[in-house]
Amino acid sequence: MNRRRPDGVDPVARSRARRRALQAVYAWQLSGSQAREVVAQFAYEQAREVADLAYFEDLVLGVDKHRAELDKALVPFLDREIAQVDAIELAALRIAAYELMHRPDVPYRVVINEAIEGVKRFGAEHGHTYVNGVLDHAAAEWRSVEAQAPRDR
Repeated sequence: MNRRRPDGVDPVARSRARRRALQAVYAWQLSGSQAREVVAQFAYEQAREVADLAYFEDLVLGVDKHRAELDKALVPFLDREIAQVDAIELAALRIAAYELMHRPDVPYRVVINEAIEGVKRFGAEHGHTYVNGVLDHAAAEWRSVEAQAPRDR
C-alpha cells in the first residue's frame, strides 16, 4: 500500500523521523557532542526503521544551527527559565519551534501533535500538557494566519 501523499511525503516515515530526532536532540543536549556526531550515530537505526532520513537530519541540524533563535523565541511562552525545562520537553519544544518557524510546508497542527506524541512516549507523565500549552501559544503567534484560518470539514 502506498502511504505517500501527492507531494511525495510519507507521513509514517516523517513521524518516525521526528521520533528519532527527538531522541537525537535529547542525546545531543545531554552529551554536549556535536550535532553531526549524533546524526551519524542515529543514521544507521534511522535507515533500518524506514524513516525519512533527510527530514531527520534537517530537524536535528536545524535545531543545532538555530538553537539560540529558537530558545529566544520560546522564552515568552515558558513559565520558567529555559534551563529549568525538562530535557525531553525542551528537545520537543526546540524541534517543534524549528518546524513552526522554518518548515511552513508542515501544518502547525501536525507539528504540535507530533511533539505531544513524542513527549507522551518518552517524557514525564504530564509533560505533554506543558508542551501542548507552550506550542499552542507559540503557533497562534508564529503561524497566526494558518491558526486563524477556518478548518476544512
